[in-house]
Amino acid sequence: MKFAVKAWNSSGKARSGILQLGNCPGPIETPALLLSTRKGLPHFISPDLLPSLPSPDSHLLQVSPLHFLEGLSPKTISSLGGLNQMLGLPDYAFAAVARDSIQSLPEYNSTNKIGASFETRCGRLLIKPVDYVEMISCMRPDIWATLADEVPAWVSEKRNKTSVDRTVRWLDECIARNSAGGTVLGSIVGGSNVEERERCAQEVSQRSVSGYLIGGFGLGESMEERPALLNAVTDILQEEKPRFVCGLGLPEEVLQGVAAGIDLFDSEYVYHLTLGGIALTFPPGGVEINGSEFHPSYMGSEKTKINLKATIYRKDTSPIVEDCGCYTCQNHTKAYINHLLNVHEMLAQILLEIHNTHHYLRFFKSIREAIKAGEFEKFRQGFIERRRECDDHPDVAAAAVCV
Repeated sequence: MKFAVKAWNSSGKARSGILQLGNCPGPIETPALLLSTRKGLPHFISPDLLPSLPSPDSHLLQVSPLHFLEGLSPKTISSLGGLNQMLGLPDYAFAAVARDSIQSLPEYNSTNKIGASFETRCGRLLIKPVDYVEMISCMRPDIWATLADEVPAWVSEKRNKTSVDRTVRWLDECIARNSAGGTVLGSIVGGSNVEERERCAQEVSQRSVSGYLIGGFGLGESMEERPALLNAVTDILQEEKPRFVCGLGLPEEVLQGVAAGIDLFDSEYVYHLTLGGIALTFPPGGVEINGSEFHPSYMGSEKTKINLKATIYRKDTSPIVEDCGCYTCQNHTKAYINHLLNVHEMLAQILLEIHNTHHYLRFFKSIREAIKAGEFEKFRQGFIERRRECDDHPDVAAAAVCV
């Protein structure tokens, strides 16, 4: 892996860079979105439709090794050549992280000094560092994060301190047992305590790691306290190494992370929207935000996202977004997707995930363009203000949903 920061915003910590991974067809610009997967493949998009997404932005996939505990053994995956060969995706890069917010949820009450506990489809599992590293060695991801003891915001100071101690100890154990190579991201925790976040960041920054996974977010902290927690960590970390954060999914949360100097984000937000029949419609942006961008044929809160299950779309023959270049918008209408959703046809989720992923990748591209132009703060404030207008719009459609 090679990473380099190419541009900084004129004020603040927002930055854009280039991430080069061996399997990707080209360099990936950051800030970037990692596509959420189940067992290495997007939740609804089949491998033959993956090329319809923007390249190379869509070639970085996030996977949890814990997903495979209900199927093939790690040794079988290894004998098949690792994830890339087994899944038939030689041109895609995999980032392995134990936690995801869909099927591998951290369970802090059952975590102990032996290993981290997770709620999975196989039940509650205790994952030891030695077992975790063995799974990583067999799957051969391009990037992988060390095991972490992630705790929610409301735990006691003693429990929070213990989580940092365990995470640092497991980091040392993971590094010592790593024989398969790959780029190692050191995990950083600390809950909602700024001092513990700083202590963990200092410890991890002294280790031989190629980047950082900032964990423990999306577990009960408020939007207001998050910037201080993020900045406490990024102020300590080396600038030349990439930073990946889990748990920040909403556009406003992504913008918070970018403002703090984060480079990589997960995409579980896209999964949850797709599962609910929701399509993103907000203008992905650009440095200059003008009124014409926000008035194609919107009705109230269609400025952000719409519920395509609603009867208002039963006879709507327009695409989800008029100027969207995704496969779904180029070939299908709101009426057709409304029909698919209401007859419970799985094609509905396939088409929605294609659109939502494409749309969110465009949002990230707009962020990068704003940083390069030195206009990120202007872009951020304008984007948030336009989103808030949704709540006050006089023509809010009952079928649409605001963020």
